[in-house]
Amino acid sequence: MHPEQHDWARSLDGLHDQVWKRLARGVADRRAPGRHPTLATVDAQGMPQARTVVLRAADREAATLRVYTDRTADKVEEVRNTPWAAIHIWDNVAHLQMRLSATVTILTGEPVLPVWSQLSDHARRCYGFQPGSGAPLADGLDYDRWPDPGAFAILQLQLEQIEALHLGHHHRRARFRRDDQWGGQWLVP
Repeated sequence: MHPEQHDWARSLDGLHDQVWKRLARGVADRRAPGRHPTLATVDAQGMPQARTVVLRAADREAATLRVYTDRTADKVEEVRNTPWAAIHIWDNVAHLQMRLSATVTILTGEPVLPVWSQLSDHARRCYGFQPGSGAPLADGLDYDRWPDPGAFAILQLQLEQIEALHLGHHHRRARFRRDDQWGGQWLVP
């Protein structure tokens, strides 16, 4: 399909709907571009830090996203100090760039146990590194993994703003903001 054939990009509502469809597809389909977005945070020195994460939930009604992580990962401390993050997704099929700004809440302990109980054994082994995530090593595999529900954390991203850029025959860019009840505003690409 040619980019100019994406009729949904011609209206603010269509563009906003498409962002949420792409996010939902990212949660459900391991091969969808939205499955592995880039999450950007700010470290203690004020430097941006970006990494690929796995999108685990997208709730349009609540305007939230969820990402799972190890409690000792750098990104957890970064959002503890600066509770803002950005998500970036490039969907090459839709010719759509999505930039999402959010406030972040770290969920650990009792609130995450229902999610932990539903994880596969393979997934649980991703939470509980010894030494902790990011610690220096003498050799690349000089660590152990012990599934630990205490190491499991969820980053809940409360979206504040969505920017969508469709690169078609006629480029279209729009911004949607929570404080405007997600009403869109066209922007110059």
